[in-house]
Amino acid sequence: MFRRFKDILKTDGERPILLAPMEDVTDIGFRRLCKRYGAAMVYTEFVSAEALVRDVRQTVSKLSISDDERPVGIQIYGRDPNSMVEAARIVEAANPDVLDINFGCPVKKVAGKGAGAGMLQNIPKMLEITKRVVDAVKIPVTVKTRLGWDMNNIIIEELAEQLQDCGIAGLTIHGRTRSQMYTGKADWEPIGRVKANPRIHIPIIGNGDITSLEESEEAFERYGVDGVMVGRATFGCPWFFLREELTIDQKIDILEEQLRININRIDEKRGILHTRRHLAATPVFKGIPNFRQTRIKMLRAETEGELIRILEECRKAFANSIPL
Repeated sequence: MFRRFKDILKTDGERPILLAPMEDVTDIGFRRLCKRYGAAMVYTEFVSAEALVRDVRQTVSKLSISDDERPVGIQIYGRDPNSMVEAARIVEAANPDVLDINFGCPVKKVAGKGAGAGMLQNIPKMLEITKRVVDAVKIPVTVKTRLGWDMNNIIIEELAEQLQDCGIAGLTIHGRTRSQMYTGKADWEPIGRVKANPRIHIPIIGNGDITSLEESEEAFERYGVDGVMVGRATFGCPWFFLREELTIDQKIDILEEQLRININRIDEKRGILHTRRHLAATPVFKGIPNFRQTRIKMLRAETEGELIRILEECRKAFANSIPL
């Protein structure tokens, strides 16, 4: 019997912090590390329903999950109700704890085609897809969306009730409109109003501009949300969720482990590519003077040995306090 989403959320305590689904970021290696270091729940990269139905190999590979990252959600997106239903059934067979529907991705190649946040311009179809997916599978179905299409159409309070009526088990709200993309500051006030609505009984998860555990605690206190989802702040920082401070040595060890996990999981070339984006964004190296040239070398490295040597140089620079 499948657990209720409310129970899944509480697996790691009363104030769960979740890893957001992010394209080209939340691969299985990164998810497993985030889970190890305290993420209450993790999500896969989002999965195209159309590509899944067509059995595109690269898309199907995103359904690969492991028991040591549970609870784990698989997120799908699309604009065709029939494809979304078929994709949902394929996802259910992969045995995630949760199936999430993406109605929040703002990028042009998704929203511009009517999927993701594009659905905020077609609420009847959004609700049709949601209801049909909920009815098609037995696992909990959740939704991730935004406040509305633009600042003149902040519809999340009414939309939350409509989605709940479709039978979803939980709702994640990003505190921006689609037109804002990732600019400006996330507005959590509408998220708080949804949570405070006495007609809402499903868990509400807030998302947007959380860059530290302290900020997540403030979000719980101020807005009463059931969970906080973190995205960009985790880049190159799978230990984000950890309550204790790690040393520089420990953090470099984790980054090297992430590199090895990705190489073993895929191959050397693509494993390095998957890890580079995290190395480019990690806060670990911010304290090294004159780091720019080393960063360029790091992003140009083509072999595991070369990249490990650069990371070890960074380790020595910290230990000796010598500028690179």
